[in-house]
Amino acid sequence: MPPCRLIAACCLSLWLAACAITPPPSSVAADLPAQWQAPLPHNGTLTGLTNWWQALNDPLLLQLMDAAQAVSPTVASARSRIGLARATRTAAGAALLPTLDGTLSASRGVTQPGFPVATTAQAALQAGWEIDLFGGNQAGSRAAQARLEGSQALWHDARVSVAAEVANQYFSLRTCERQVLVAQGDAQSRAETSRLADLATRAGFQAPATAALARASAAESAGRLTQQRALCEIDIKALVQLTGWPEPQLRQQLAAAPSSPALTDSASTSPTMPLAVATVPAEALAQRPDIFNAEREVAAASADVGRAQAQRYPRLTLAGSIGTLYSRGGGASANLDTWSIGPVALSLPIFDGGRRAADVDAARARYDEAAALYRARVRQAVREVEEALVNLQSTGSRSADAAIATEGYRASFAATQALYQNGLASLVQLEDARRTQLAAETALVSLQRERMAAWIALYRAVGGGWTPAAANPAAVVQQ
Repeated sequence: MPPCRLIAACCLSLWLAACAITPPPSSVAADLPAQWQAPLPHNGTLTGLTNWWQALNDPLLLQLMDAAQAVSPTVASARSRIGLARATRTAAGAALLPTLDGTLSASRGVTQPGFPVATTAQAALQAGWEIDLFGGNQAGSRAAQARLEGSQALWHDARVSVAAEVANQYFSLRTCERQVLVAQGDAQSRAETSRLADLATRAGFQAPATAALARASAAESAGRLTQQRALCEIDIKALVQLTGWPEPQLRQQLAAAPSSPALTDSASTSPTMPLAVATVPAEALAQRPDIFNAEREVAAASADVGRAQAQRYPRLTLAGSIGTLYSRGGGASANLDTWSIGPVALSLPIFDGGRRAADVDAARARYDEAAALYRARVRQAVREVEEALVNLQSTGSRSADAAIATEGYRASFAATQALYQNGLASLVQLEDARRTQLAAETALVSLQRERMAAWIALYRAVGGGWTPAAANPAAVVQQ
């Protein structure tokens, strides 16, 4: 066969092999409902969430979040993964470019018997390039880029997670402090009732059993107050661990801002939170960095399949060098310049025991796994948003009833206390009214905390203000 026909036949076979490289789709569809099934707050309009915490008008909360993100191992780990992914992308991109190495060598000695001692020095540049015939190196570069974008998204996800954790712990402490005020008022009231009952018993107007009941009630209330204060101490320890602040500094800051504007005296008048959700789930879920990362992992797995397929086909490499040689011996010297282009080498895989085929099968299995994980992540995100919406709707509906019930029980206790002081009600009736009032006030404060937790969960579920545009490397703040 003439050489030109042989070359044409080889090129045709290579072209047909290249057509056989068909990686799976770089994106997969996920079944999403047409709209949220749970009630939407604020008419369901999509707004940016980046400045959501600033709208709460609580500077201390913002300081705590900044401090927690600065010391969080989760954020630090995510930042490190960005650096690792960036290095991997650089290495993958370098495979597409030629390599150039320089060499320097010198020697002195007798090269052949009978010849004088000679000094030889040589300098050379050597170049090499693997021509990416079937796109394997390009696929590796695409996979590395996709994983870099995913790691940058996870850095945002870590920051959102830390912010939500700090907010939950902070509002837990603020709620605990309000519960201490409720328990403190109850303890003072019971202590005063015990004092008056003891005086009446000594004067012979009441039975000793009545004074004993009053003392027991006061002791129970004092124990409850002590327990509530201990819970607040535990919340402070948790904030110290999250933020890395010294405990005296944290206590000083908390004392300077004794309450949070986000927690009001009445659940029915809780402030409107600066958060809304789109009616179309896909529009809101686009703000989830973990979903974006899962989608980028699918794209990377698809590129990995293409790279594994390319390894089954021939590889074409081109080399070249240029150098100079200096030699001196026996009173004579010589300079010699050298250069070469080649060899052009075509490597044909013939037998490897099925290793390359197994690599393709493994890459396809990883792709199937990435696609399944992406769909599962989307379903989980829909569930988290739906649950947060249900909790918001539930706490909102209960807020007015809880406020009315608390006011009613307060009035009932005040009336029963007046009757008791005038001898028209027993201590047992007073304690029952007091216990009901305490339960109502405690439930009201807890409901406010539950509603705030639902808002934070919704903030977390829709991505905390992150958008895919933030995955651009220039948008990632290096801290």
